[in-house]
Amino acid sequence: QVQLVESGGGLVQPGGSLRLSCAASGSYVNFYNIGWFRQAPGREREGVSCISSSGRTTSYADSVKGRFTISRDNAETTVYLQMNGLKPEDTGVYYCAAGGGPSVSLNVERYVYWGQGTQVTVSS
Repeated sequence: QVQLVESGGGLVQPGGSLRLSCAASGSYVNFYNIGWFRQAPGREREGVSCISSSGRTTSYADSVKGRFTISRDNAETTVYLQMNGLKPEDTGVYYCAAGGGPSVSLNVERYVYWGQGTQVTVSS
C-alpha cells in the first residue's frame, strides 16, 4: 500500500507560480513512477507530468512543456511539481498518483494509488 498526500495548491494570478508537493509513504514507495494529473470541472482527468522511480526520466503534457518541472527527492519520498507561467486553463484539482511499469506514462489507467488532490485556481 502507498499513501499520497498533495499540498501547495492555492489561488494565484495569471503568470504566477506555485510548487505542489506529493508526500508518499508506504511499502516500496521509491520503486513507483509518480504522475501528476489534473481535473477541471466538467472535464476528464488528464495527465500533466510524470517521473520515473529513479528520477532520470520525465514526461510532460504538451500544454505544460516549458512551464512545469517535475522532480523527486527519494530520500524524503516527495515529488514536486514546479508550475511557472500559470494560465487560467491550468485551473483544476491536481492529483498525484503512483504506478508501476517499465516506462513513464501520462495514462490514468497506469496508476494504482491516488492522493486526495489539491485545488489550483489561476485567476485575476
